[in-house]
Amino acid sequence: MKVLIAGGGTGGHVVPALAIGRKLRDAFGAEVRFVGTERGLETKLIPEAGFPLELVKSGQLKNVSLVTRLKTFTDLPLGVLHCIRLIRSFRPDVVVGVGGYASGPAMAAAVLLRVPTLAYEPNALPGMTNRLVGKYVSAAAVAYDQTTHYFRNATVTGVPVRPEIFYIPRKT
Repeated sequence: MKVLIAGGGTGGHVVPALAIGRKLRDAFGAEVRFVGTERGLETKLIPEAGFPLELVKSGQLKNVSLVTRLKTFTDLPLGVLHCIRLIRSFRPDVVVGVGGYASGPAMAAAVLLRVPTLAYEPNALPGMTNRLVGKYVSAAAVAYDQTTHYFRNATVTGVPVRPEIFYIPRKT
């Protein structure tokens, strides 16, 4: 199985993405690659975890200046084209979007190429990227019942966590 996981920016996107990637790799032998942007936490955390990371151009649209929005609108098509090339060369069985700037171009490319997609959303109110792709994805994994109506084929799964959470030492 080949899986492309897209998204990042903050720990809220990167940490669950890593938990998903590790589980798929360790439990199912999946070949996992990540897509992120050059300015998110993924540039540090993904390579440290031993996964390949492909960087795409994408940026903010919400709560930013007009200049930033215009730059993002010019970067987005380039990011989608980059992701189309990446998907065609890697040939993933599924593209998982975890939200964040890089998730948009990768999920759009996967939808255009008819590659199965899974959106992951840990929040009750999805972020902008997941709200935009929610009705086009093949399926979604969400943390809350009230989030299901933003997506096609949503299932409440909870939030994936790193195994280290189970090994927190007790205070004595």
